[in-house]
Amino acid sequence: MLDRGVHTRGGVITERNSELCTVRVRLPAGVISPDQLRGLADTADTLGIKELQLTVRQTIELPHMDPGRLEEAAGLLAENRTPVGASMDEVVNITACPGLDRCMYANIAPIPLARELDCRLFGKEMPIKIRISISGCPNACTRPPMNEIGVVGKIRPIRNPGMCTGCGTCVEYCKEGALTIKGGVVTMDEDACVECGTCIRSCPFQIIGSGGVRYSVTVGGQRGRHPKTGKDLVSVDSPEKVIEVVEKLVYRVYRRAWSGRLLSQQLDDIGFEEFAREIREQYRDNPGTVA
Repeated sequence: MLDRGVHTRGGVITERNSELCTVRVRLPAGVISPDQLRGLADTADTLGIKELQLTVRQTIELPHMDPGRLEEAAGLLAENRTPVGASMDEVVNITACPGLDRCMYANIAPIPLARELDCRLFGKEMPIKIRISISGCPNACTRPPMNEIGVVGKIRPIRNPGMCTGCGTCVEYCKEGALTIKGGVVTMDEDACVECGTCIRSCPFQIIGSGGVRYSVTVGGQRGRHPKTGKDLVSVDSPEKVIEVVEKLVYRVYRRAWSGRLLSQQLDDIGFEEFAREIREQYRDNPGTVA
């Protein structure tokens, strides 16, 4: 990527008062060390900035900055390992929930995946803005379906009706109403199940098994004034395959999308259905992983 100077980077945003600008920093998955946080405070003090702001994309912004000090700011931020971020037609800061690191509902570890995708794709110039969001479970706290690319961790429950005691614990915990007790045995409505894994974890006798962790990828979500849910692309069984799929998707968008329109508005133009068929066929060798 050609670097034409800090003034042209997407992380530098002209404010309502055009004589000032805001600088957005790069924080993959919103994770920052105490030393880096102290470094941002020191940078703000050096630049005469009175307050910082947290953003919805898990980054931090330095507002009301004198454009004449942008080069100085960029140097300080780079030294702090919190460099200038992105906000224009490029791959912007990748968001992720805590996942397996500390959430009881999580099925996957979003933060390591977000960091790897950030290393490979952050700041890549695109015809349109690409937001990527990863959530550890279908609760979707980071709203993956509302992003251009979303990843959600799921687990398919495998039941053993012959061993079920009908205690009803899983029925009580299921928020989707997918489980009911009939004749002393728990039955499942497959269409209502969102594969959150709660029934697996709640079973006191560990009778409900796991069909394996799945990473469900969606494309074409839209935020803003006319929100839309992204389309299902594929589900795969490892973070490595998620990275492969996302890289292929980003390349497709880079080659085929037009500027001036959101991805959700031009899925047909980039040949989404054709691409989806190709991707699903490519990953069909993993039973139970194709959406």
